[in-house]
Amino acid sequence: MQTGAHRALAALCLGVALVTWALPVYAGEGMWTFDNPPRKQLREVYGFEPTQEWLDHLRLACVRVGDGGSGSFVSPNGLLLTNDHVGRGQLQKLSTKDRDLVADGFYARTMAEELKCPDLELNVLMSMENVTGRVQSAIANAASPREALDARRAVTAAIAREAAEKTGLKADIVTLYNGGEYWLYLYKRYTDVRLVMAPEVQIAFFGGDPDNFTFPRYDLDITFFRAYENGLPANTAQYLKWKSAGAKDGDLVFVSGHPGSTNRLQTYAQTEYQRDVAYPARLRTYARTLELLRKYSARGPEQARQAAGNIFGMENAKKASEGEYRGLLDKNLMAKKLGEDRDLRDRVNGNPVWQKAYGWAWDTIATVLERQKSMGRQGTYRTIRGRLFQMALQIVQAAGELRKPNGERQGPFQEANLPGTKFRLFSPAPVYPELEEVQVADGLAEAVENIGAEDPFVRAALDGRTPEAAARELVAGTALASVDVRKQLFDGGEAAVAASKDPMILLAEKLIPYVNENRKWTERFVTGPTTSAGEAIGKARFAVYGKSVNPDATFTLRLSYGTLKGYPMNGTKAPAMTTLFGLYDRAAGFGNRGAWELPRRFADGEGKLTLSTPLNFVCTCDIIGGNSGSPVVDRDGAFVGLIFDGNIESLPGRFMYDEESNRAVAVHPAGIIECLRKLYNAGPLADELEGVTQVQ
Repeated sequence: MQTGAHRALAALCLGVALVTWALPVYAGEGMWTFDNPPRKQLREVYGFEPTQEWLDHLRLACVRVGDGGSGSFVSPNGLLLTNDHVGRGQLQKLSTKDRDLVADGFYARTMAEELKCPDLELNVLMSMENVTGRVQSAIANAASPREALDARRAVTAAIAREAAEKTGLKADIVTLYNGGEYWLYLYKRYTDVRLVMAPEVQIAFFGGDPDNFTFPRYDLDITFFRAYENGLPANTAQYLKWKSAGAKDGDLVFVSGHPGSTNRLQTYAQTEYQRDVAYPARLRTYARTLELLRKYSARGPEQARQAAGNIFGMENAKKASEGEYRGLLDKNLMAKKLGEDRDLRDRVNGNPVWQKAYGWAWDTIATVLERQKSMGRQGTYRTIRGRLFQMALQIVQAAGELRKPNGERQGPFQEANLPGTKFRLFSPAPVYPELEEVQVADGLAEAVENIGAEDPFVRAALDGRTPEAAARELVAGTALASVDVRKQLFDGGEAAVAASKDPMILLAEKLIPYVNENRKWTERFVTGPTTSAGEAIGKARFAVYGKSVNPDATFTLRLSYGTLKGYPMNGTKAPAMTTLFGLYDRAAGFGNRGAWELPRRFADGEGKLTLSTPLNFVCTCDIIGGNSGSPVVDRDGAFVGLIFDGNIESLPGRFMYDEESNRAVAVHPAGIIECLRKLYNAGPLADELEGVTQVQ
């Protein structure tokens, strides 16, 4: 347990020996926050130091894409570039049985033809403020981790609400260094976002799952959207200038995007838990879900279209997790993790002041992990799959949460987060009842298999029915596919929910006591103590190493750097770049079939192209999931590439970066322009990118 006295000692020690120890930083490693860019490393290794103006311009040109990726403005008229696979959810939602935008692609030749996305939100980071002092002061006198958790929730909700009311911006409280620091990030939101252009999925994801997370690669993984304000294209004066020539082998480049999460600052016990418990369970779930979705797809072409996006996402997550898991099974990686953890802990224990303030934290985390092992199955399987039930649960939760003081509410229902919650809940995206039914049924069946039909949650959900019968009755009887119905229930609050006879709402009301029970247990025995212990270790890391170590990824804006560089692969060497020549060669090598079949426009258009044009490249920049769609920029801050993947060797990078083989994979700007002009008849779009003309 961390007491107020411990925290006072921690504050006293933060500046004691910031230069006494220096943790070795691997060349190129790091997803750096914009308040603490790697100026020293860049100056010493590359003779380049970014100015504040350079950093501010890049920050304001970069975008967090609400569907789980990154992007950047590439014209002053709100034009945004990201990956096809980042935008695929919106393409799916805009598609119909008779118009499949995922398979066939899309291009709006005029702004009037641009399609409004159902529920895409874009965020631009406008400012950052360190609020660590205010948060830590609020929890300083907490008598237990649970009290600290409640106090932390209240103060962060207050900070976010004050900032949102004062500025009109989206306010997020960002936790860095596992709680060593807290920051207030303010974002400008764009919720009127329209589709401009997307290629056929067969070229965006050329090579399919077999080539995913590999290199050499030949993908045109691009999608263009446009942000609007007040019905007009947004004025995005801070945008990235396009450089069609791109960068050369060996050039210094930067990636600015929103990496989702890493686990590099975990304790060794946490890493072991990931290896022994979390990843095996996750991979079993992925395999089961994929089998279900593939069976559903086999029912017919329309079912295949409906499930295609889910299958892609699940295959991608499965392959990524398999690569990360292989890293955890690598004895060398685990030995390095153990060495890092021991080094920090030994230095803490070797200093009496540090030991008193922070030494307790490692044992606390180990105790929490043992608790999780005993309760993990219940937390995993006490849920109902499918979009309809999740919407029902959110409506029922909102009815209870919104009558509480803001500081006591769960995160999605706090005032600063409520606009985003409602934006997603009221999305007009289509719901597919047949797919919902099979997902609900399989989830209930999995719960029966793993926690038993007599588990109170499962018994309440089934109510004497089989999983299949329960799913059929629930999906057939609900009206929650209607946005109007969801709005009426949400806006009507507790009275509307209590009066509802919708079976999904009734089920959510019946199950919410179990949901709350799991949440409260988790807060008391897992989240509370882990957060307090994590904060202590974060402070210990500052005391020992200073801020020479960058924090784990948190789906917030980060800067990484590296060079265009090939790497050893399969006993030979992968080049830094691929070309359109390679695309056609790889298609021919597989008989232009299956995952390597070229879309018709590419098969017919080979003679129109300059085949020596670069298509993809790799660089040593440190990235992870969430960086998809991030721009690659050069020393001038010009756009020279679009991140869309990492190589298979990079996947253990969730836990440890290795510059020898970790590579980020990107689309080259020359390849984008070549295809837009010569195959897609998209000259106006290419002109807008290259600054030849401006959209009126």
